[in-house]
Amino acid sequence: MSSLTIKMIMLVIATVCGVYICSVCLKQISNQTKSSIEVIGRPGIICETNNLNYPYLHYPQPETFSRAECAGNPVRFFVIITMQRSGSGWFETLLNSHVNVSSNGEIFSVMDRRDNVSSIIRTLDKVYNLDWFNSASKNECSAAVGLKWMLNQGLMDYPEEIVEYFNRRGVSAVFLFRRNLLRRLISVLANSFDRHAKILNGTHKSHVHSLEEAETLSKYKPLINSTSLLSSLKETEFTMAQALTYFNSTRHITLYYEDLIKNRTKLADVQDFLGIPHMNLTSRQVKIHKGHLREHIKNWIDVNKTLNGTAYEKFLQLDY
Repeated sequence: MSSLTIKMIMLVIATVCGVYICSVCLKQISNQTKSSIEVIGRPGIICETNNLNYPYLHYPQPETFSRAECAGNPVRFFVIITMQRSGSGWFETLLNSHVNVSSNGEIFSVMDRRDNVSSIIRTLDKVYNLDWFNSASKNECSAAVGLKWMLNQGLMDYPEEIVEYFNRRGVSAVFLFRRNLLRRLISVLANSFDRHAKILNGTHKSHVHSLEEAETLSKYKPLINSTSLLSSLKETEFTMAQALTYFNSTRHITLYYEDLIKNRTKLADVQDFLGIPHMNLTSRQVKIHKGHLREHIKNWIDVNKTLNGTAYEKFLQLDY
């Protein structure tokens, strides 16, 4: 047998062996793939596969339910840090209109949940573990979960411990304040009055969903203490600045109610910050106090005189 023939035979044998080995490997890979594939998303739900080590992506394992096919979907943790009558109720309804967001409201309005640091941490753990249930909960397929936290609801009492918790758990802070503090004060006083007067058929409503209800509530004109007005506005400014200082080391974004009203592209910035897909966010809430402030303050002349020539004079003219 010639050497050429031997070489040809060896080449055929090598080719056959190679094809066989390759087919076996492909079959093993195929079987392994079939057994390891799991559904991690469904239509309309975020499915992110990159940046899995990013510190602000989480994979909660709730004790009260199974995340099922969404177990592989990352979840962002957030907190809305704000003050009463700063547009936070409206803002939160906008967020909750997003299919992937669960913002659970003023959880710490209940005293027992903020008695001490331990009760605060315990409550936060329940929220961020997706074991907190209310009408806003998207449950297993939430992609961003959080709450609304007022400055006077324990947040400013334990800043160091809370900052440490936020940074350790990867919680992003959304500061929401109001530029026009005079309009905020009017809203605070009017809401406080209605809490007792219950103008709307004997029912107190902090937020309304119809123009008729808004017009009814706006008819009340609070009497503002012009003597303490400047000190009150300064105190509010100081509290806001203090909060920004306390929580400056967290990942955060700072928003103002007036900016959100006038420039809806700000909502896109919020969605980018939370790492969720852009959606058209909507709210049924209707603004109560519209138009010039003289229409909403009983002692307008006194207030106008008090603020004219001060740093707060601009509040007399600015809308919203």
